[in-house]
Amino acid sequence: MIQSLFILSPTGEVLVERHFRSILTSRTICDIFWTRASESLNHHGGVSTVGSNPFPLYDSVPPVMEVPDVTTDGGANARGGGTLYLFHVLRHGLTYLAACPPCIGGSFEVQPLLVIEFLHKIADTFVLYFGDPADESAVKDNFSTAYQLLEEMVDHGWPLTTEPNALTDLIRPPTVLAKIQQAMTGGSSSILSDALPKGTVSNMPWRKAGVTHPNNEIYIDIVEEIDAILSVNGSVISSDVSGSIQAQSNLSGVPDLLLTFNDPTLIDSCSFHPCVRYTRFEKDKVVSFVPPDGSFELMRYRLRRMNGDNQLSNLAMVNFPIQVIPRVSYGKFAERPGGRGDVVGRISLSITARSISSLIFSSSRKGPLVVEDVTVIIPFPKFVRTANLNVTHGRVIYDEAGKIAKWMIGKLDEKTRPQLNGSMVLEEGGEETMASSYASGEEQPPLFVNWKILLASVSGLNVSGLSVTGEHYKPYKGVRNITKSGIFQIRCY
Repeated sequence: MIQSLFILSPTGEVLVERHFRSILTSRTICDIFWTRASESLNHHGGVSTVGSNPFPLYDSVPPVMEVPDVTTDGGANARGGGTLYLFHVLRHGLTYLAACPPCIGGSFEVQPLLVIEFLHKIADTFVLYFGDPADESAVKDNFSTAYQLLEEMVDHGWPLTTEPNALTDLIRPPTVLAKIQQAMTGGSSSILSDALPKGTVSNMPWRKAGVTHPNNEIYIDIVEEIDAILSVNGSVISSDVSGSIQAQSNLSGVPDLLLTFNDPTLIDSCSFHPCVRYTRFEKDKVVSFVPPDGSFELMRYRLRRMNGDNQLSNLAMVNFPIQVIPRVSYGKFAERPGGRGDVVGRISLSITARSISSLIFSSSRKGPLVVEDVTVIIPFPKFVRTANLNVTHGRVIYDEAGKIAKWMIGKLDEKTRPQLNGSMVLEEGGEETMASSYASGEEQPPLFVNWKILLASVSGLNVSGLSVTGEHYKPYKGVRNITKSGIFQIRCY
C-alpha cells in the first residue's frame, strides 16, 4: 500500500513527511514531482489572498506518476533501481503525495482509486480538525495533531481508522485551551485521550456506543451542484448536475433509519457512506442505514432523465437562475505625465437574478427569488500589472500578487442589478504577451461565479419518507433542498 506520505506547500516545501513500511523514501521523489508540476504552474495558484481561489496550482499533472525508486532501508544504505508510483491530490493549495511500490509481496499492484480516495479522506479529516480551509498555515499551526492523525489513520501503509467518530475519541480536536496546555506541558500528549474510544467497543465503527442527546433530531439536506460553462452572451456550452445528501444526526441510542424518495429513478451512479446497506438500495431503491453521530455525507449521486427516445441521459440545465454579462477589452492608450503612454484595458460586469429558470422550487417556498452567497472570481492575464475596480453593490478585493479579483455581492434578487466597472494597466512589454494571448485565443481567463439557492432543486428529487425504528422516541426531522454552483464558468471572449 502506501510506503511514504508527503504533504507539500503551494511552493513545493515539504510540510509533513511520514514513512510507514520501515523504508525511508528519499525526498528526491518530491523534487521530481515538483519539477514536473512547475512546468505547468498556473500564475493564479497558491499566491492569492482573496480566498476561495478556484485555480489549481498546476494544470496538467497526471494524478498518478511513475518515478525512479530511491529509498533507504532505514539506515544509510541506499537502494533502488525499480520504480514507485506517486499518487497526489490537491486540496486548499496543499499537495497530498503518496509513494507506493508497484506491487506488494510481488503479487499484485496497488489500487489507484483506493489511494486517491484515502488521500481525500486525510484532507477531509484535516478540515474537520483544523477548519476550512485546511491550508499551509493551518497545518503548521497544528503540526503535532497532523502527525498524530496520520499515526492513527494508517497502519503499516494501510488505511486503519478513518471515521471521524473514532478519531475524535482518540485525538481531541485542537482548541485554544488544549494549545495552552500543550505549551505548558511541553509535549503533545495533551491532545491524546486517555479513555478507550467508544467506537472500538461498538460493532459499527462509524458510530459511538452509548450516544445520548437531550433533543433527538435529524436534518437532511439534498444538495445539487451545477457545473457549467457559459459563453460571453449567456448561451450554455456545457452543463452537468451532481448531487449529495448531507445529514446532521443527533439521535440517542442506535436508531435504524429508512429514507425513501419520491422518484428514485432520477438517481444514477451512487456512492454511499459505509453505514448504508447497499443491497437494500439495489433491491428496493431505499436508503437503509444506522447513522453516525454528528455531520456526515450519506451519499453522492449523479442525476439522469429520459430523453425523447425514452433513454436515460445526463441531466443538464438550459436556463440558469443567474446571468453574468462580461465585457473585457484591451489595447487602448492612456497618457501619463511625461508623455509616456500605458496600454490599458477596460472591464465591466453586470449580474442579474432570473426567476424564469429550470429550477424546481419547494412548495414551502414563499416570496421572490433570492440568490445567496453570490461571489464572482475574476482572474486577469499575466500581462496585466494592476486593476482599478469599482462596484455598485457589495465589495471587491484585488490581489496584486495572484492577479485575481473577488467581488463579494452577498444576496441577490431580481430588483438588485449590481455592476462592476474598472480599468487595467499592462506590464512593460505586455503588448507582446498580449499579442501572443490574442493568437492563442486566451485573451481573458473565464470568470467563476459562486451562488446558492435554498428550497430549490434541478431534478425535483425529494424525500417522501424518513422513518426511525429501534428506539422508542419520536425525533424531530427536517428536510430541505439546496441548489448551488459547482464549477460555474463564464467565458469573456
